[in-house]
Amino acid sequence: MRPLAILGGTFDPIHVAHLAVAWEAAELLDAEVRLMPASVPPHRPPPIADATARVAMLRAALRGQDRLGLDTRELARGGPSYTIDTLEELRAEEGERPIVLLLGADAFAGLPGWHRWRALFEAAHIGVLSRPGSVREWPVELADAVATRQVTDPRQLRGQPSGKVIELDVTPLEISATRIRDLLAAGREPRYLLPQGLFDDPALLAPYRQPSLQAREP
Repeated sequence: MRPLAILGGTFDPIHVAHLAVAWEAAELLDAEVRLMPASVPPHRPPPIADATARVAMLRAALRGQDRLGLDTRELARGGPSYTIDTLEELRAEEGERPIVLLLGADAFAGLPGWHRWRALFEAAHIGVLSRPGSVREWPVELADAVATRQVTDPRQLRGQPSGKVIELDVTPLEISATRIRDLLAAGREPRYLLPQGLFDDPALLAPYRQPSLQAREP
């Protein structure tokens, strides 16, 4: 069964590095990939753009291709966005279909600080988006938890709905949403850092074009 992969984030705003890693993951896993904007991230300041604006930007960014999709369930749910709640909801909908949670290497290393983090392995596989040749720096607790779960062949994820961890080498793009917000607030146009669709409608980037706004998380 073709896996379903989930890439979460605030997407404040969505930029080309988000799209690039999602696209590469779709290729490496031969999976459907959905981008899932978070409502209220538990460990970060709230996004500058509201939910409606971020969804509009995502729709514009995803227009014209058929490999990446959008899932807005966390925005509809409201409240803090706990990943385990989302995965358990997806599991109830998808049955035995393999689900893959896509995480950057830094986020994965911080997994022991997440809400009910050990339950994530029961709800999904985890795909760690890593730089080619990068060195792992996982805390002992996490390394012990995944020692028997690691696989190297994406086809091994299809044999069961959850429980495996795979490292996916993706092209590193050093693009920061914080930097993009700073550029927009200063009246500049980060043309090749954002998807073209965001420039086609000037209203989409309006939340960031106010110099008084302070930069937030990447």
